[in-house]
Amino acid sequence: MIISSSSNERIKHARRVREGRERDLIFIEGERLVGECVASGLKLHACFTAAEPSESQQRLVEQVSCPVFHLAESVLESLGDTMSTQGIIVIAERPWPTLDRLFEGTAPLLLGLDRIQDPGNMGTLVRTAEAAGVNGILSFAGSADAFAPKTLRSSMGSAFRLPILPGVSGLGAIETCRSRGLKCVVATGEADTSHYDHDWTQPTMLILGNEGRGASAEVMKACDARVRIPLHAPVESLNVAAAGAAILFEAVRQRQG
Repeated sequence: MIISSSSNERIKHARRVREGRERDLIFIEGERLVGECVASGLKLHACFTAAEPSESQQRLVEQVSCPVFHLAESVLESLGDTMSTQGIIVIAERPWPTLDRLFEGTAPLLLGLDRIQDPGNMGTLVRTAEAAGVNGILSFAGSADAFAPKTLRSSMGSAFRLPILPGVSGLGAIETCRSRGLKCVVATGEADTSHYDHDWTQPTMLILGNEGRGASAEVMKACDARVRIPLHAPVESLNVAAAGAAILFEAVRQRQG
């Protein structure tokens, strides 16, 4: 049976998931992301595909363990979050990692994100954090949703694997990290210490602040240290995702040394 109406109840529910109105479910679109989701073992609730899926889409459909619904092209286009239909969409359960999972190992490296607004920046930071071997991310209240469709496209599947705790209190995150032996370090252009001169081999949470305003005054004051990235004039600042990559991979260099 082919669903030919955008008013179908399953389509309306999927649309609510896409819009972030179903807290425990996430909307995943496109062959690459669906493949990453399936490989990550997330629990799937529904799969939507074209009435006549391509061979590669059909191979994915055969791997999912959930009901599969075939949609008329107009319905699939109306449901999608991209300019042109990607041909396959799944609804999956949002991962909710335990706090303990973020602190595994002898010298955890965490990333705290304070009101990061742009989904592209958020997704790139998630991808960068996984590539750098970060234990997990504490996403402070007011930050973009790491599992919104646009953010997922930017993170390219890393959000399925990297533990991410959303909506946490910045001061609460700092207190928790400190109680577990981590130093809390905030990046700011006003710091005296270069990120090259900081000791990243110790258990640490790096905090990156909002694109325009940086970290909040409360978070800045509560941190143990501040670092900056030395820049050649006349450049005064970097995009937060670029700054995060520079600092995290300096931490990687020190930890591997």
